[in-house]
Amino acid sequence: MILLRKFYYGDYGESKNGAADISSDNSSSGVVTEWPLWEVFIRSKQGLDHKHAGSLHAADAAMAIENARDVYTRRMEGVSIWVVESKHIHASNPDDADALYDPANDKAYRHPTFYNLPDAVKHM
Repeated sequence: MILLRKFYYGDYGESKNGAADISSDNSSSGVVTEWPLWEVFIRSKQGLDHKHAGSLHAADAAMAIENARDVYTRRMEGVSIWVVESKHIHASNPDDADALYDPANDKAYRHPTFYNLPDAVKHM
């Protein structure tokens, strides 16, 4: 049986790599399990989109939402919280940006660099 304990900011020390050590240790069996990393997205009262607020470790989604609320919305600035387990996020490699975005560079009509704007248009 693995017991879970809720950690709050400052309740745990740092591990070897500088990150917070939040592993739970079941001393009877000697099994050490580390909680998964969750990415937190918050929608502010003024915005329509969710913005990345940070990351945290939690045992499950419900705990991640509770911890995200406690850490990232202390001043009542959010109206919605999304949490996504980091292992489910896939991103492109910045080193491959030239090859990835090369097809878009062939379509000059998508870039409004050669259009002349009238003086009456202040912002575009």
